[in-house]
Amino acid sequence: MTQYLDESKEKIEESDLPRRIEAEGRTPRSRAKVVFVLIAVLAAGIYLVLHSKGHKEVSASSGNESQAVIIHAGVAREGDIGIYIDALGTVTPISTVNIYSQVSGRVVAVHYREGQTVRKGDPLLEIDSRPYEAQLQQAEGLLDRDRGVLKQAEINLARYKEAFAEHAVAKQILDDQEQLVVQDQGTVKYDLGQVENAKVQLSYCYISSPISGRVGLRLVDSGNLVASATSSPLLVVTQLQPITVVFNMSEDHLGEVQSRLRQHTPLVVDAFDRAAQTKVATGALLTLDNQIDTSTGTVRFRGEFTNRDLALFPNQFVNARLLVHSLKGVVLVPSAAIQRNGTQAFVFVVNSNNTISIRNVAERSTDGNATAVEGLHAGERVALSSFDKLQNGTPVTIVQRTDGANGLSTGGGL
Repeated sequence: MTQYLDESKEKIEESDLPRRIEAEGRTPRSRAKVVFVLIAVLAAGIYLVLHSKGHKEVSASSGNESQAVIIHAGVAREGDIGIYIDALGTVTPISTVNIYSQVSGRVVAVHYREGQTVRKGDPLLEIDSRPYEAQLQQAEGLLDRDRGVLKQAEINLARYKEAFAEHAVAKQILDDQEQLVVQDQGTVKYDLGQVENAKVQLSYCYISSPISGRVGLRLVDSGNLVASATSSPLLVVTQLQPITVVFNMSEDHLGEVQSRLRQHTPLVVDAFDRAAQTKVATGALLTLDNQIDTSTGTVRFRGEFTNRDLALFPNQFVNARLLVHSLKGVVLVPSAAIQRNGTQAFVFVVNSNNTISIRNVAERSTDGNATAVEGLHAGERVALSSFDKLQNGTPVTIVQRTDGANGLSTGGGL
């Protein structure tokens, strides 16, 4: 049995021999193919690595360019600027006249239009004058009668003097006649006063403008009855040219302003609108109050304006700005370039290689779109936009400005 199995095994191994030989014959060729595939894969990998590296370098290069912040810039320059003190003010007319009736009567004529500009002496209202003309006539009649009585007394006195010189009358009679003449003279003077009073009352019937200015809205019409004891005005006239602005200023500036006034130096006052953006008028400091308000620690100043264009209106709220003195030959930058970190002011300076440097500056004065600073040199460029993207070393690209903001030309100049 064992012999039979050994023979069968030998036969099977002999029958599998060709297949094994064939398998062993194919093995060297398969290995060659594997090696070739590996070489191809390795070459492809090297190519992809090199290509990816080059692509990354290009991307990094373009990425650096795309990281530059686009800004607008201005150029610091040397110039002059004023030192100003700002305050809140109210337009106050030099004269505001409330016209009341000084006589009683009926309004017979109105000679003005609402809002009309009138000159001093122009007729405004007319009150019925007939009662006062009659009173004047009565006073003049009484004056004429008393003048006649005085004349008769003076003639009698002359006769008594002649008679007394001839000892024809007593001294007592002459003295009585002299005193009678004095009494008649007093009566005539009284009558003259009555006549003048009647003329004044008659003149009150014709109301004219006491000043040059603008008439307000009409308060009475023709036909209305007016009384001399009423508290309601007939009309209001307000002087507009010139006009003043009253503003309060801290007592801390009082010494500086007074020193300039003692030198008889005119101080310029500018009036701006409520937003402090538009200059309304320019005038000069007229005077200041005689005491400090202890509740606020301020002093009232009054500036005078010609107001030729009537830009200032009574009781209008304005922002007043007093020019104390001027700075000559200082460095000026656009006000938009000034940034603040707490109490410290700074600017973003654009270097020659188009990178940013942060530099602290000290503000001295501001006038509109320009600010005088210390810490910069004339000709240096400063950033005017994109502040939230800037820091030390940030690359920037300056573009031309076309909106004319801040009074700057393209590329940034004051």
